[in-house]
Amino acid sequence: QVQVVESGGGLVQAGGSLRLSCAASGSGFSINAMSWYRQAPGKQRELVAQITIIGSTNYADSVKGRFTISRDNAKNTAYLQMNSLKPEDTAVYYCNAEFYSDRAYKYSWGQGTRVTVSA
Repeated sequence: QVQVVESGGGLVQAGGSLRLSCAASGSGFSINAMSWYRQAPGKQRELVAQITIIGSTNYADSVKGRFTISRDNAKNTAYLQMNSLKPEDTAVYYCNAEFYSDRAYKYSWGQGTRVTVSA
């Protein structure tokens, strides 16, 4: 199967920036879409940004203009550049990788990386 590992979280002041990385690995699999989700305390997990294998992107309204998702297909790695961070961006950020196996699309999640934005 596919393993997903996130990194890059941390503590930052409001207005600051962080860059998250998501590395997907798995022998013999082709990674399709890669997505970033987040889950704040007491809230449901929500989609933050997604990028397809050809580079098409979409973003949650709350992060448009501040966050940028990108990927390096050769490394099966996705990035989330987060600028102008706000306290409401505080959450655990999870990466999701879509891949095709056994004639079906499947999904793998990482363990999450915590982002804390102080006021």
